[in-house]
Amino acid sequence: MSVIAFVIEHLVCLVRAEYKRITGDLHFCLHHTDSLDAMSAHEQESQVLRSRKLRHENVLQVQSRWNNIHLILVCFLLGVSLITLLDCCRASSEPWVLLGSAESPIWDWSALFLVLLYTVLQGALYYLPVGQVTEGKMSSHGKPIKYKLNGLHAFVLTVALVLSLWFWGFIRAGAVTQRLFALVSAGVCVSLLISLILYLHPLTTSTSTHVQYTNTAKPMLSFVLGHIMDPCVGNIDVKQFVMVRIGFIGWAVMDVIYLLTAVEMKDPLSLSLLLVITFHLIYILDFVIDEATILTTKEFTEEPIGFIMILGEYIWIPFFSSLPVYFLLQKPNNIHHLSAVFICLLFGFGFLVYYLSNEQKDGFRRNPNDSTFSSLETIRSPSGQSLLVSGWFGWVRHPNYLGDIVMMFAWCLPCGFSSFLPYLPALQCFNLLRKRANEIEESCLKKHGGAWREYCRRVPYKLIPYVY
Repeated sequence: MSVIAFVIEHLVCLVRAEYKRITGDLHFCLHHTDSLDAMSAHEQESQVLRSRKLRHENVLQVQSRWNNIHLILVCFLLGVSLITLLDCCRASSEPWVLLGSAESPIWDWSALFLVLLYTVLQGALYYLPVGQVTEGKMSSHGKPIKYKLNGLHAFVLTVALVLSLWFWGFIRAGAVTQRLFALVSAGVCVSLLISLILYLHPLTTSTSTHVQYTNTAKPMLSFVLGHIMDPCVGNIDVKQFVMVRIGFIGWAVMDVIYLLTAVEMKDPLSLSLLLVITFHLIYILDFVIDEATILTTKEFTEEPIGFIMILGEYIWIPFFSSLPVYFLLQKPNNIHHLSAVFICLLFGFGFLVYYLSNEQKDGFRRNPNDSTFSSLETIRSPSGQSLLVSGWFGWVRHPNYLGDIVMMFAWCLPCGFSSFLPYLPALQCFNLLRKRANEIEESCLKKHGGAWREYCRRVPYKLIPYVY
């Protein structure tokens, strides 16, 4: 099973790496959510002007070495591998789902209805007259794109709706969990449908940038990786919608469904299950509260949206991220109260590192001359900007990533050590953040030169103090 997960992860990474390689000249040199330096408004405007010069009539030309076989293999194996991983969480005596299981069917029309209903619900909640409207990345016309930020309200209302429907007997959580594999299949189908719509009838605006591929796999590349940067349906930005509403809120919904399923079993709720669900919901709640942070991520600002991204948000984030909870639902694990205290402290430590380092980074980027940062050491870069070399960023070079990793390993620990399966999301997170850190450091080295080398000399550890 680890071989399947390894193959899938590296195939997807290769596809993304290839896309980044062929479009690298057009990317902003600053990674908005991860760099440690401060950028002036003048520099931001200059970057927008440079990016506009590189585009002709809102078209971005790229060349790729990927062929149709590679792309089809990635798309096919993502869904199959997820179903297989979830199937491995069940008792070994139960038949494999992919080989046919009456108790856990791989297809169910009611599951498709649930996924479509959830999608429509989130679309309706997007139009709630609450939440602020903020400006995000620059369009190809040099004007900022506006986004509606009411993910927190959508999160609260969605969870409250699920709890209310369950409480009044309109839904049975166990029946939803029993259709888990059918929900994954339905997520694949809905992702395919949305991707086909984007491919055949691009939902663009006058400020959207088109991506054109110039090799023989052009149609497949346009479908899998996408050929529109910022598609919209009415006022809904499709990329923001699938990332926040489908992915993260869907993750929370699955955790709540698993919790209610455990309640329906009429057995005492295990401390392990409660810990993992609580940690997940805290993490997701923090994400939707700071929904604006997604607007500056590399995936959001620099990559088009296609089948791979949509499929990941419909099945990988909700079902793979909640795998530790599903594992505990199938194979309960009792832990001592002292162990629970240690795990809570570990998660709290990770959350504080994650939150406070991001606050320091964002505050320094907004106003490096703020008195709050007067006691912190900095290095002046040839680019005219400053690099933080003390505070959280004097401990390791990517403390926000360290906090993320610690939190994810903390919520895997209640699952025990009888299987590696519940640790796969944390391992994948570590690997992806490690690769992202390497990308950031390569970019910062090109941008800051000797100043970045001095920073690395003074802060030698990238992610884990005294280890890595």
